[in-house]
Formats: sequence, C-alpha cells, structure tokens
Amino acid sequence: MEHEEAPYNNTHRAFLQSFMARSTMTLEEAQRVLAAIFTARDETRPVLTADITEADVTSYISAINYELSPIDFEIRSTRTQTADRTWIWAIVNTTSDPLTQVATTRSADEIAFVKRVLDAMFETYNTPRAEIMAITSTQALQLHKAPRNNETQQADGTPAPARSTLSMTDAQKCLENLVEEGWFEKSRKGYLSLSPRALMELRGWLMEMYNEAPDEDDTEVEAAARMRVKMCEACREIVTVGQRCSNRACKCRLHDACVRQFFRAQGAADKKCPTCKQEWTEENFVGERAARPASRASGASAASRRSMMDEDSDGDSD
Repeated sequence: MEHEEAPYNNTHRAFLQSFMARSTMTLEEAQRVLAAIFTARDETRPVLTADITEADVTSYISAINYELSPIDFEIRSTRTQTADRTWIWAIVNTTSDPLTQVATTRSADEIAFVKRVLDAMFETYNTPRAEIMAITSTQALQLHKAPRNNETQQADGTPAPARSTLSMTDAQKCLENLVEEGWFEKSRKGYLSLSPRALMELRGWLMEMYNEAPDEDDTEVEAAARMRVKMCEACREIVTVGQRCSNRACKCRLHDACVRQFFRAQGAADKKCPTCKQEWTEENFVGERAARPASRASGASAASRRSMMDEDSDGDSD
C-alpha cells in the first residue's frame, strides 16, 4: 500500500495523537484509526479497516518510535492478563523515573495518595495467603488521609510531607481520573488494579519498590513473601491476575492463558509446577479471585498485617 512507503508525515502525527488521546490501543483499534486517517487524507479513495494489516500498524509504530526516542518516549506492546491475552500498545516513558508519568498533572497530596493505594495493592492486600494485588474503591477511599505515623515516600524516595491528606471527594476524583487515563482498571466487582499499560511502564519501579532481598534467617515462605511482584514463568511479564503454585514457598506464577499453553507444550498428563514439581491444582489464584472475607476487611492495621504474615508462615499450602 502507498502509505507503507511514505516517510514520517501528517498521517504518522495523526496516529500518534490518537495514541496520546487513548493511552492504549489494541490491534483492531489501531487498524480502525489508521483506516480513518488514510480515508481523511484522500476521501476519494476510502480505506477499510480490513485493508490495514498488522504489518501496516507495526510499520507506523516503528516510524513513530524513531521520532519519539530523543524525548525518552516509546510505543511498546504487551499482552493483557485476560484469558485471550490480547496484544495492546501504549506510549511509555523510558526514563524510569518513579511515578513521573502520573505526577505531571497531580499535586503532591494526590501523588502521596496514589502511593498509599499502590502500597495497599502490593503490600496490605498481597500476602502469601491471599495475593489479591487489587483494592476495592471503598478500601482506596479510606486511604485519603495519610496515617499519623506517616512513613509514605514521595516518587523520588524521600519522605512525604507530614499529613499528605486529600478530601474524600478529591480522592474519588483522583481515582476516577486514573481509571479514565488508563492507569487503573476497575473490574465488574469493583476492584481497582494496575492496567497493562501501568504494569508495562512502572515495571522496574514496582520491582524495586516492593521486592526485598531475603534475610538470612528467613524461612522459604518468608523469603517468597518478600518478592511481592512476581513474573509469569511462561511469558516473563508481571502477574497480578492469574494462578500460583499451591506451595507458598514457591515463586512460580502463571497467567491463566499461559497455564494452558505451558502445560499443553509440556505434553504431560499430570500438571506439575515447573519450579518445585508440586501438583498444579489450578485452584490457587492471583488477583481478586484470591480475595477472602478476612482480606476484604478495610483499613487493615500494620499489626493485623503482621499477624496475617505470621499465620501465613505456619503452613506451606492452602
């Protein structure tokens, strides 16, 4: 097609503007956008979505990335954690500055609130017994006030100003904006979790912030618990929705779709964890399916979280 050979021009700029407006695109969405752009360029030669190939999309993305590289941005691709593992593209900041991407249009109090929400996702509601890694809207709104013993850090790692507090209304608005901008996703059950775009863009920061080196006297379960952000054994992407090994001392995690692909490729009649060889039950979950009544209790205190961790260390499987 003619547009495949064209140098960087207004059609590329229009495509980039569409990316910036949408935050993410699937292949189907990108094909529709390109078809509309090409048709608008020459209305006498309408282009159908079916005329746009995946190669056309990747060619345009490559050309745009060449122009974006000097300003530390890039269009990257990842798969969703849903069963169909749909490919999506998103514009990401490549400089790895912690939370820079969500900080540009938000106040210091809002950034401190977002950090508290992330702490809840990856610490409070992410234990060896229940790796939920999601938070309900109610639980999130209860974090609008900073704790009195405020140890929350800012994006640069320095202590946040004391009492970085939002009103309930402002916290609600902040959450809605994060969902609208594609940083958070809200499930049908009302759970908030990081979107594929956020996981892709904040991957390095999340692993640095929430994964700790084990202590010498840690048990295997305690050592595994310190690695709060775990990767899929098959695709090597972060798992916040999927399945885990029933052995709590094992760090193996798999997305639901990766479970089927992985064990199909193995061709074994009995499903065994690829890491510890324990039976893979498909009954131990990561994400909101791991939520239990005890872990849904809002506003869990630090003492109660420590109690849950001690309880978790007593056994090796559910």
